[in-house]
Amino acid sequence: MNFWDQRFAEPGYKYGTEPNAFLREQATRLAPASRVLVPGDGEGRNGVWLAAQGHSVTSVDASAVGLQKAQALAASRGVAITTELVDLADWAPAPATLDAVVMIYTHLPGAIRQQAHRRLAQGLCPGGWMLLEAFHPGQLAHNSGGPRDVDMLYTPGLLDADFAGLLRCELSWHGEVQLSEGPGHQGLAHVTRWLGQRS
Repeated sequence: MNFWDQRFAEPGYKYGTEPNAFLREQATRLAPASRVLVPGDGEGRNGVWLAAQGHSVTSVDASAVGLQKAQALAASRGVAITTELVDLADWAPAPATLDAVVMIYTHLPGAIRQQAHRRLAQGLCPGGWMLLEAFHPGQLAHNSGGPRDVDMLYTPGLLDADFAGLLRCELSWHGEVQLSEGPGHQGLAHVTRWLGQRS
């Protein structure tokens, strides 16, 4: 059983069942019935919420336990999502098939991060959106969640470089926010928010 299977095997939902605040704020950019990929969706809180807004959602994750809980959450909300067990180190969506990619706290090690990000961005159709929130290296000063390894924390400049030439940056920001996302993300946090559009 991998790290995330163990974490998601605990009772309840580690990061709650409500969507991320930045996603909720920015989702108005998505056209009705958008095709949305949610990499690293874990127990499904963001994918299920997007499905409830009328979008066609595929949630992918490396944890079968998390995806089972995502399907249970979808069923409890009366919506359907597609789930797929994948490793983002070597997986890619079909090119130009997506209207949005939503990455919420999907932290990848530096050795695979840029190529994985670029493969995901190439899945977007022209006009499609990449919406990403992750912990910034400044998060190491806080105990509200996230990796304790700076190699897995993201600055706006790092994301600008990852998506250069593929996406037009609309928002690239970092700063402190208050998180209340289940027991896993609670309290003051230093996050990076990035929003880009496929040209």
